[in-house]
Amino acid sequence: MRIYYREGYAPFRDYVTWFRVTGDPASKKPPVVILHGGPGAAHDYLDRYKLLARTGRQVIHYDQLGCGKSTLLPDKGVDFWTPRLFVEELNSLIDHLGIRSSYHVLGQSWGGMLGAEFGITRPSGLKSLTIANSPASMELWVREANRLRGEMPEKVRDALDRHEKTGTITDPEYLAASMAFYERHVCRVVPFPPEVKRSFDQIGRNPTVYNTMNGPNEFFVIGSLKTWSVIDKVRAINVPTLLISGRYDEATPAVVQPFADNIEGARWVIFEKSSHLPHVEETDKCMKTVAEFLDGND
Repeated sequence: MRIYYREGYAPFRDYVTWFRVTGDPASKKPPVVILHGGPGAAHDYLDRYKLLARTGRQVIHYDQLGCGKSTLLPDKGVDFWTPRLFVEELNSLIDHLGIRSSYHVLGQSWGGMLGAEFGITRPSGLKSLTIANSPASMELWVREANRLRGEMPEKVRDALDRHEKTGTITDPEYLAASMAFYERHVCRVVPFPPEVKRSFDQIGRNPTVYNTMNGPNEFFVIGSLKTWSVIDKVRAINVPTLLISGRYDEATPAVVQPFADNIEGARWVIFEKSSHLPHVEETDKCMKTVAEFLDGND
């Protein structure tokens, strides 16, 4: 089987969206578009989803506006960075690539939130939606993150509390305490694989979107998404939907449950050895699960 890579830039408004297509260009299967998290983490940490191309399907990664290889806009404020912007960008990319007639969408973390927003609009051509490691409500996310944080060792909790009170969240002690949380609930493969580290480093270089929409880290959410919720909207999703989470995931069962309750026919798979990145922590099982779901809904 030919595995083919093509990179390019799609125009969007006055900007550009970087994309990469992996897989056989002669494939008759609908492609799958991969939506990264963060917001603003770029595609790198989701690189392993390109393995889906081994099943004869094209896999499309892209960097959302404001990060990675797409146009960086560090001067844009909170009113610019909205879920609506990123839904518009996704539609623009789909049309640019000429796949509007038939495609799948897989979104991870914030990408799954974006995928839900996209699915709610009932876009033409969408064959299925995979929501991986994502909350249906940021208020639920914060509540559960604080619960998980409360289960961390006392030394870690104290460091987090102390530096958040004094505003010294760039102090090495605070960063180390945050990393302890990440190694338990974000990625349990330590040290982090290179592609995961690249995404963390990318946020450090280009923090605009992450800091504006989320906040300084995964559990100190003070950005514009802090009141975001689609619980009362996801009933509108009318395509087959796969839900993915990890047993140790910061996206706990409580934050995924509203998707399962409100999306008709949704299937939910929990990866027992994973936290927030099952595609890294249980790669083979994750790829098999997703590939079978996509094949069953072409």
